Amino acid sequence: MYVAVKGGEKAIANAHALLAKRGRGSADAPRIDYPQIRDQLGVLVSRVMAEGSLYDPELAAKALLQAQGDVLEAVTLLRSYRTTLPRFGITVAVDTVGLPAERRVSATFKDIPGGQQLGATFDYTHRLLAEDLETPDVATPTAPVDEPMPRVTDLLGADALIERDRPDEGWTDPDPGDLTREPTVFPMSRAERLQALSRGDEGFLLSLGYSTQRGFGNNHPFAGEVRVGEVEVEFFAPEIGHAVPIGRIELTECQMVNQFVGSADQAPQFTRGYGLVFGRAERKAMSMSLVDRTLRHEEFSERVVSPAQDEEFVIAHSDNVEAAGFVEHLKLPHYVDFQAELGLIRSLRREFQARHGTEASATSTSTSTSTSTSTRSEENA
Repeated sequence: MYVAVKGGEKAIANAHALLAKRGRGSADAPRIDYPQIRDQLGVLVSRVMAEGSLYDPELAAKALLQAQGDVLEAVTLLRSYRTTLPRFGITVAVDTVGLPAERRVSATFKDIPGGQQLGATFDYTHRLLAEDLETPDVATPTAPVDEPMPRVTDLLGADALIERDRPDEGWTDPDPGDLTREPTVFPMSRAERLQALSRGDEGFLLSLGYSTQRGFGNNHPFAGEVRVGEVEVEFFAPEIGHAVPIGRIELTECQMVNQFVGSADQAPQFTRGYGLVFGRAERKAMSMSLVDRTLRHEEFSERVVSPAQDEEFVIAHSDNVEAAGFVEHLKLPHYVDFQAELGLIRSLRREFQARHGTEASATSTSTSTSTSTSTRSEENA
């Protein structure tokens, strides 16, 4: 580290002071506080919570403030803090079937039970910079729709037009591994892959999802349903013998419906891609569902022809904290390594020059002889 360099410790302290000064900005401007970030930059806070693998809007807002808006630095801070927390157990799997959606849209059917709910979205804005950001007057929101909102995939499943979401009626999900406490081992189960994708880098997953639509992964999807809303979290308390609610969290869920022509032993049907992430993160959930379906190629005997189908490539490179660590460590001192490389390059260059210097001398002598012969021939002529 730079601490080992003469004066390095003082230089690092000065660097910290300069960082704090740069982050504070003009002393004439009021200091931003984390409640403002939490309440007014909700989409950004959701991304930090998802990639930081910790649902806590206040902590995510504090991390963003400390990181001066650097999302990856905030994610790193949140994950580091997460490792210090005690673990009391595992919550009951959340029930997203009855997710009371603040926003729910489907690109497959115009009229669906419960209706389409646009909610808060950028989808229909003009993408023009506003002169001011004052909140416009809106009509009083209507009461939530009481009509049930079955999943679109369940409607297709009723006619066996889409693969089953579980092998048989009596099948239950096995307890998934915990990527935060256990080493990653390939190949992974689908539950472990979804866990890794849920906290993966949004930009990376977006690029991979886009690649599958351009022909790199044989993925031709329809957005079966995208939902955003709050769901209750329950924890099973052994001392009282049943689950108790401990709070509510906001989630975004995406179910992609993908084409599948069938095979010799499988009837033609639609297949599923799934995405579930913390907070308001539709782009992330959709990208995740695209990549999830692409990584299921073995289940459908599909050829592997693209990076998005390579499980190890996708999972190992989707973790932005690990990726940043490898890239940014290059800024740290590598003096000894570089001196070794420098000595090797100098030695190789000396060998190269010695070898090619002899060849150059031989070539030069041959050229001089040819020139003299040519000159005499011209004189004789």
